[in-house]
Amino acid sequence: MPLKLITAPTTPAVPLSAVQATQLESLRAQLDPIARQWINSNGFKAEAGSHCLLPGADGALQRVLVGVEDSFDLWTCAGLPDSLPAGCYALDDSWPQERIADLSLGWLLGQYRYRRYLRAAPAPQAELVAHPSCDAARIEALGAGICLTRDLINTPAQDMMPQHLAQALQELANAHQADYAEIVGADLLTQNYPVIHAVGRASAHAPRLLDLRWGDPDRPKLTLIGKGVCFDSGGLDLKPASGMRLMKKDMGGAAHVMGLASIIMQARLPVRLRVLVPAVENAVSGDAFRPGDVLTGRSGKTIEIDNTDAEGRLVLSDALSEAVSEQPDLLIDMATLTGAARVALGPDVPALFANRRATADALRDCAQAQSDPLWPLPLHAPYKRWLKSDIADLVNSAAGGYGGAITAALFLQDFVGSDCDWLHLDVMAWNTENLPGRPRGGEAMALRAFFAYLQQRFGVST
Repeated sequence: MPLKLITAPTTPAVPLSAVQATQLESLRAQLDPIARQWINSNGFKAEAGSHCLLPGADGALQRVLVGVEDSFDLWTCAGLPDSLPAGCYALDDSWPQERIADLSLGWLLGQYRYRRYLRAAPAPQAELVAHPSCDAARIEALGAGICLTRDLINTPAQDMMPQHLAQALQELANAHQADYAEIVGADLLTQNYPVIHAVGRASAHAPRLLDLRWGDPDRPKLTLIGKGVCFDSGGLDLKPASGMRLMKKDMGGAAHVMGLASIIMQARLPVRLRVLVPAVENAVSGDAFRPGDVLTGRSGKTIEIDNTDAEGRLVLSDALSEAVSEQPDLLIDMATLTGAARVALGPDVPALFANRRATADALRDCAQAQSDPLWPLPLHAPYKRWLKSDIADLVNSAAGGYGGAITAALFLQDFVGSDCDWLHLDVMAWNTENLPGRPRGGEAMALRAFFAYLQQRFGVST
């Protein structure tokens, strides 16, 4: 169910007042004795994340004091929908005007729950009135894209195989009058996507390449590619049980580009958008590709398979080869590609790689402005020596384990070339703990940063 701000409240909204600990005493002096006593009785000290319900003379809720820190980030109000009584609330003039949109988005994300398999009806939640200074439609579009990404990642693999991912992208295309096509099973071979086919052929769920196109062909070309490995067993290089437990999220890159595409199309960004998703299950059967096999990709390059668990970069290679054939103005791929990126940056900060320093710097500036973190890592060319093969053009997994996120990005760069304006995001796509607005489970990372950058680069709809 889409998360919405209230634009036409039918009852008066309860005001929410931001209070820093240093402001509490001066605020208390302005309140009546009953309100002061109520604050004392509740032990409210205006600590960040706390709140105090102030009743009126009739006992009804009249106002809520919300403890805040000096900074107001996206998540400042994200815990309130679950902690306040069900009802209608509004941010008052105590909140910084320039942060109202982010605070409102954080509130919406605080309402998010993945409920597909829960039989119990959801409890009523607190709802927020759209502030007159902000664009409610834009906030809701951002929230919808983020929640789409979360929903796709959270769905168990039994209901999120390549055909299900295809259905989700087709529904997104239909919602925005976009063109949609897919290449399925053996047709991947006849249409020269042999690596996608090789990785997915062992599964009972046919591999496919999903393709969405939207926007005016005369606009700048923006192509998004997302890794759509719907479940990753590791293939014949089988993962241990602990490594497989969260592998429903290995299509997180596809979920990210679909969420971003949703925001782009809803905002009618002036671009010619293309979304490519190689969708496969990396399964085990007698037809599985093997360590030591040599695959020939769409580009004509040969790839020796060192490890079947380095399959994401393989399916991306065919999609990247197709994408660069159209010479896009900007090419972005997103993937849950390496554990090495998580070791380097932890679960919350995606690793960014770029062909052009200026593009990476501009995106990082947007990420900082949006409080939506990512961090650049180098495409250190000397490490390409670790991708050399004795019998093929390159190997899919570097020996030794050093710089794993870098060597994976260098592998992808081999299919992009150095001239293309290309960004690669290696993303966790998962919250490992429950935080306000960020429940444990699938997560959209850096989407707000990317959208802000795309608006900055390509402009806004007219």
